Amino acid sequence: MEKHDVIILGAGAAGMFCAIEAGRRGRRVLVLDHAKAPGEKIRISGGGRCNFTNLHIAPERFLSQNPRFALSALRRYTQHDFIARMNAAGIAWHEKTLGQLFCDGSAREIVDMLVRDMAAAGAVLRLGSRITGIRHEGAFIVETDAGPLQAESLVIATGGKSIPKMGATGFGYQLASQFGLRLVETRPALVPLTFAPQELEPLRPLAGISVRAEVGCNGARFDEGLLFTHRGLSGPSILQISSYWREGAALRVNLAAGTDVGAELAALKAAQGRMSVKNALARILPERLAQVVADRVALKGNLADQPKTALARLTDAVTAWEVKPVGSEGYRTAEVTLGGVDTRDLDARTMEARQVPGLYFIGEVVDVTGWLGGYNFQWAWSSGWAAGQAV
Repeated sequence: MEKHDVIILGAGAAGMFCAIEAGRRGRRVLVLDHAKAPGEKIRISGGGRCNFTNLHIAPERFLSQNPRFALSALRRYTQHDFIARMNAAGIAWHEKTLGQLFCDGSAREIVDMLVRDMAAAGAVLRLGSRITGIRHEGAFIVETDAGPLQAESLVIATGGKSIPKMGATGFGYQLASQFGLRLVETRPALVPLTFAPQELEPLRPLAGISVRAEVGCNGARFDEGLLFTHRGLSGPSILQISSYWREGAALRVNLAAGTDVGAELAALKAAQGRMSVKNALARILPERLAQVVADRVALKGNLADQPKTALARLTDAVTAWEVKPVGSEGYRTAEVTLGGVDTRDLDARTMEARQVPGLYFIGEVVDVTGWLGGYNFQWAWSSGWAAGQAV
């Protein structure tokens, strides 16, 4: 039987990073993946430029049943450590808004760096591998279509359920259950939200329009771009709030974030009182959106005809729009999976299962989900690094 010190299931960001670290410690590492190419999520992320980390990494920007679980790994392997590795590899990068870091060139540069570093560390990458069973008999036995493999340590880095067309499955959760670990219910996260037909109908003309918006739900609030779609809402602010939204909850949306809408309308009334309500709103919002808001408020006459109470109602229609999604676009378009392997059953320092020595879970399969903007990649690097020091 083919024997290794460590077998890692999953050649994504966390799995490859773990393999590099374990290999550098002299461990004999084998990485298995059913895909034909490694790092496919890295390759497509950030529009092909990979938002590989964020300058503002902080534990409160990660969702988990135990938000402090991620703290150990994130502090021991930081965003600055990964940036240093990028610099050492000669991969150029730049900062966008809100501390988001992207490659100047292609995300393939990061995949190539990881594959190169794995090879240099002696780790073996085996793609197109189908796993038919796993058991523990003093060591871990991984049954594959090419025969059985044995290892002292087994690392599960299979990711979540998001983007199934790229091969995502719930395999990691099945393995966790098989070995007696608890699971936190999973759901799509960082995903567009959808509306019921009656809510959607008046918004159909707005598909494709984007604005800067402040969106709040269940105590969370994000001020970023919002995009109207044929099925509901998307854009960074909506993707962010989707991790906090639950069925039955309403979103509270300011469609003109950063603008004092009440003051703007009052100034327009004083200077151009004969202007229509719709035209006044079009000074603040895109024209089609202004028309929809004006129709919803249904004020008659020009600005000069509107009392303060009417202008306040108009302001609220822009800054305090309440809408109740009925669902999301699902795992098909979700960037990550919320929930996963319960952190109560893992050692925060090593990522090892408390009751199953030698079994590790890292990356998205764990109940740790970051904000949009490079946070989930940093969790992959940090958790992969932590396990790599221990396997």
